[in-house]
Amino acid sequence: MEKVFIRDLEKFVDKEVEVSAWVTNFRSSGKIAFWQLRDGSGFSQAILSSTDLSDDKWEESKKVSIETSVKIIAKVAKHPKKDEYELQVKDFEFYQIADEYPIGKKDHGVDFLMDNRHLWLRSSKQIAIQKIRNTLIQANYDYMSKNSFTKIDAPILTPNACEGTTELFEIDYFDDKAYLSQSGQLYIESAIFAHNRVFDFGPVFRAEKSKTRRHLTEFWMMDAEMAFIDLDDNMNVQEELIRHMVTAVLENNKADLEILERDTKALENIIKPFHKITHVEAVKMLQDMGSDIKDGEDLGADDETILTKKFDNPLFVTHYPAKIKSFYMKRNAKDDSLAECSDLLAPEGYGEIIGGSQREDDYDTLLQRIKEEKLSQEDFDWYLDLRKYGSVPHGGFGFGLERIVAWVCGIQHVRETIPFPRTINRLKP
Repeated sequence: MEKVFIRDLEKFVDKEVEVSAWVTNFRSSGKIAFWQLRDGSGFSQAILSSTDLSDDKWEESKKVSIETSVKIIAKVAKHPKKDEYELQVKDFEFYQIADEYPIGKKDHGVDFLMDNRHLWLRSSKQIAIQKIRNTLIQANYDYMSKNSFTKIDAPILTPNACEGTTELFEIDYFDDKAYLSQSGQLYIESAIFAHNRVFDFGPVFRAEKSKTRRHLTEFWMMDAEMAFIDLDDNMNVQEELIRHMVTAVLENNKADLEILERDTKALENIIKPFHKITHVEAVKMLQDMGSDIKDGEDLGADDETILTKKFDNPLFVTHYPAKIKSFYMKRNAKDDSLAECSDLLAPEGYGEIIGGSQREDDYDTLLQRIKEEKLSQEDFDWYLDLRKYGSVPHGGFGFGLERIVAWVCGIQHVRETIPFPRTINRLKP
C-alpha cells in the first residue's frame, strides 16, 4: 500500500492509501466521526464509520484530541460538492494522543501567541504565511540563477562597526571584540571583481531599540552587487526581481492567499511599470498631503505609509540628500548634494522594502568620505583596496525578506512573517 501526501490524493481516487497526519479538529454524529487532518502538504477530511471499523477501533477513535498524530489506512474519494478529496478510513493507529492543546478557537492575546509560537506555527494562517515566505525565497534564488548572479556568503561576525556602534550587537571574541553583521554588502562588493554579479542571503542583526511594526532585531536580508551598471540598471534589476517573486506567489500560493483573505489586486498590479519620483518630489507631495516633513529630511515610516497609499504599485524614490545617506554611496554627477540612490516602497502603506545605490568607485573620494564620517581608515583599508585594483562603476541593493512577506501576505506586523521573531522584548521561544 502506497504512503502518500494529502496534496497527492487526487491521483489515488478509489484506491486505498496510507496517510500520516495530525488531527486539527474533530466531531462526531452518531456512528460517524469526522477528523480534519494536516500533514504539512495540505488539509483533508477523514471520515470514520462504526460499520467500517471494528468495535475496538471505533471505541479507540473516541480518544482523539486536537493535534493527535495518527496513521490511517483509507480509501480516497472525491468530495461530492467541492474540489476536494476525502479519506474513508478503514483502519488507523495513533502515534500519540495529544494533551489538551493550549491554543483554542477563542481569541488569544499577542503575548500568549508569541509565548506559544512553537505551537502557533501550526495554525492555518501561520502555515500559509510560511509557505508564501518559502516561495519568495525560492523565487529569489531562481531569478538570481537565471540572471548570472553567483551566491557569495558574507560573514556574520565583523571586526568593526562600519557606520557606528549604535545599531550593532557587540560580542566578546576571544581576546577581542566583534559585532554581529548588519549587512553583507561591503563584503560581497569585493566579489564583483571576480564574478561581476553576486548576492548573499542570510540573517542580519540590528540593535536599534525600535518597537514599530516594521522592525525586528534579527531578520533575513538579501544583498546584491553588480559591476558595470548605473542607477537605472540597478532599479531595472530590482523591478524584475520583485515582479518575479510576487508573480511566483500568485501562481503557486493561491490557496494560501485565500486562507489569509488577501486581496490580490495590488499584487496583480505588479505587471505594470513601477512608479519613480525624486526625493524632492516626494517631500513636496507629502507636504501637500499634510505631512510636517521638512525639505532635506529623510522619509519616516509614517511618511512612507502616506505616500504609498497614493500609488497602486511599488514606487521608487530616488536621489536622497547625500548627508542623510551612507558614506559609500556615490554622489549625483549634476548635484553633489544628492546621493545616486533609490528606495523601493511597497504600495498599500507598507513602505520601504529595498534600498539601493551606486557605490563610490573612486579611491580618493571614498577616502575623503570615510574621513568626513570620522570612521577608521585602518578598518576600511581592505574596502579601499577595491578602488585601487581595477575599479569599475558598480552598485547594488538589499531587501529585508520579512517586509516583503508582510506586504505580499497583507500582514500589518513583521513578527508574524518569521518563524521565531526576535524583538527588543522577546528572545524566546
